[in-house]
Amino acid sequence: MKVKSKAHFSTQAIHAGYDAKLNHGSLIPPIHISSTYAFDSVEQGGAAFQGENDRFIYARLGTPSQQMLEQRFAQLEQAEAALVCASGMGAITATMWSMVKPGDEVIADLSLYGCTYSFLEHGLKSFGIKVTYLNLTDSKSLADHISPKTKLVYSETPSNPNMRLIDIESLSQITQNYDCKLMIDNTYCTPYLQNPLALGADLVVHSATKYLGGHGDLIAGFVAGSQEDIDHIRMYGLKDMTGAVISGFDVSLLLRGLKTLHVRMDRHCENAQKVAEFLDQSEHVKHTFYPGLDNFPQQALAKKQMHNSGGMIAFELHASRDQAARFVNNLKMILCAVSLGDAETLIQHPASMTHSTYTEEELLQHLISPTLLRLSVGLEHIDDIIADIKQAFQSVFSDEDLAVSGLAISA
Repeated sequence: MKVKSKAHFSTQAIHAGYDAKLNHGSLIPPIHISSTYAFDSVEQGGAAFQGENDRFIYARLGTPSQQMLEQRFAQLEQAEAALVCASGMGAITATMWSMVKPGDEVIADLSLYGCTYSFLEHGLKSFGIKVTYLNLTDSKSLADHISPKTKLVYSETPSNPNMRLIDIESLSQITQNYDCKLMIDNTYCTPYLQNPLALGADLVVHSATKYLGGHGDLIAGFVAGSQEDIDHIRMYGLKDMTGAVISGFDVSLLLRGLKTLHVRMDRHCENAQKVAEFLDQSEHVKHTFYPGLDNFPQQALAKKQMHNSGGMIAFELHASRDQAARFVNNLKMILCAVSLGDAETLIQHPASMTHSTYTEEELLQHLISPTLLRLSVGLEHIDDIIADIKQAFQSVFSDEDLAVSGLAISA
């Protein structure tokens, strides 16, 4: 499945799949916004519908600029093929609808993005598909539960929002013994930091809204895998089931974002490492979850399957749920917002925001603490990021607050 190229990642991200000489010398690929494409004859059109030529038919099936973007991304993700969709959830749902049918089972990890969890609960389950949640940090749990009815195993790594890692290679060694696909959400890492397909996964999905776009100005998603799987997802899950078709303008923005992905990710990682180290030393922080910390419980796995530690941090406060919310509300430069991977540093309270559809019992079952905060470390100067966190701690954790929580610090 791996697509080999002599060029380095950064070069591929800028040049793969495009030749300016074939486009009137235009340095930037053209934006194709036509919804339909004309044929020279009925016979040519008929051949296109039968897949006997490579003519474009209708934008729901692809456009020239979309095709180029997909070829470039497939090369970055070391895949045979890729499909770009109108959102991350569009990519996830188009893929899952294409891979399972009533009576099948999907096994998913305990920790998932809130909308993915909602889709599994309210989408797949309502159509007669069994969904089982396991702690996939222990591959033995999968080995003990997988059966011939299991057609899809799904996980994020690192997981949203609590940064748990899944050993992709270990899971793939189990799923390959069954008629079952291993599907990994690689949004947090991007292909620059992690390559699930090279580790044995069958399918990899992304919310391209995040780091791949990188500027908070588009909504998009990717799925990458074998040519056979991607063709099936395009013609069934995307064309017939979801219609989650990306616009030509967002294709252009994504191509622009990919050109600087490696530079941005290096800075995200550098800043996040320093923020994580600061939080880990703070008396206000109970736990800091970041793969680059020496005390991160899965650091060995991080070094094995990730090229760097990423720009996402999860941390729990020595506080009440109300104090956690007050901390977020007292930040000045750091913005309270969902999404991640933008130039701006963003923070959110999962229990109140992205995972608010979970009941209190479900939050505990899925390992989400009521004081857990998710921090997407941006590209600002590191001193300014840390200074804002310091002032928010000082604003919220007064001597009175500390005394009430039993954490008063002696002078």
